[in-house]
Parts: sequence; C-alpha cells; structure tokens
Amino acid sequence: MAVKIDKETCIGCGACIDVCPVSALKLVNDKAECDESLCIDCGACIDTCPVQAISQ
Repeated sequence: MAVKIDKETCIGCGACIDVCPVSALKLVNDKAECDESLCIDCGACIDTCPVQAISQ
C-alpha cells in the first residue's frame, strides 16, 4: 500500500523526494505525488515532511 499525500497541506518543498529510497515521489504542479507502483511504504517520507502532509 502506498503513502497518501494531502495536496492541500503539501507545500512542494521536495523533502520527501530526497529521502525516498525507491524514487516513488515526484513534484507535479508544485505538489508531491506518489507512484503507487513504486512505493514500498517504508515511511521515510512521512517522518521528513515538515507539514505532516503524508500519511499511511
């Protein structure tokens, strides 16, 4: 199961993208987006997000 990103809360800082070990995250229209086929649900991005926009 992939992480969920709240696009209303996301500030597009890219911190989550930098820590994702499988490159499942990218910025689309200045908001983080998760490729569910790549996400391994490790949670690294959840702990890194400064505005708590990512959840499991």
